[in-house]
Amino acid sequence: MIKTEKERLTKVNSILVSQPEPQGEKSPYRMLKEKYKLKVDFRPFIQIEPVTSKEFRQQKVDVLNHTAVIFTSRNAVDHFFRLCKETRMEVPPEMKYFCVSEQTSYYLQKYITIRKRKIFTGSRTAADLIEILKKHKDEKYIFPCSNIRKNDIPDFLEKNNFKFTEVTIYRTVASDLSNLADVNYDIIAFFSPSGISSLFANFPDFEQNNTRIAAFGPTTSNAVREAGLILDIEAPLPNAPSMTGALELYVRKANGIDK
Repeated sequence: MIKTEKERLTKVNSILVSQPEPQGEKSPYRMLKEKYKLKVDFRPFIQIEPVTSKEFRQQKVDVLNHTAVIFTSRNAVDHFFRLCKETRMEVPPEMKYFCVSEQTSYYLQKYITIRKRKIFTGSRTAADLIEILKKHKDEKYIFPCSNIRKNDIPDFLEKNNFKFTEVTIYRTVASDLSNLADVNYDIIAFFSPSGISSLFANFPDFEQNNTRIAAFGPTTSNAVREAGLILDIEAPLPNAPSMTGALELYVRKANGIDK
């Protein structure tokens, strides 16, 4: 019998975050842990595998035949410039860069002199970046990405007859979690559909029972439901834009702090 939301709202003592542990003393997870005396563990459920230069060449994509690059993550930035270096391809200074966020565009300075390049930046989401792309329809775009990626940007480009080429430059695969003793935590926090896939790849007989599932973003939330799991914590929330904020609200309620 499936428990009601009220019946599932039991005390939280432990949280498993399916990402690498953030560095720094001011990590919001550290503050959450210390404030509510919780056990908070970190374990990446997915990992990145680079596409080799041989595999890159087999895709027969000529980077120099494009006028602009679309970057949706720092991983994409790293592997794009890695492959350019490995294939001895020098990206021309007139190349334009369209980045999903300021964080991604700022990261470009690791490889190029930002002040000398044309960089266009979205606020945070793909939808923000699409609004910028609409103003630059004459570019010929290259979209370097993972083998697993969201559909929003390529679907928009194709639907609106943009000239673009998609190229896979790294792969997102399930991490080996075999040395994880168990997944018996009060809450497991997920950040991508790939994390859900990894859970069942490593633990095919996983039963949720009273483990609460937290998911960040609509695609991750949908993946939770499609996997037949109960979604207890959905982030972001209007009053909690981060995963840690949503977790804190739930912990306060479950542990009887907010009565």
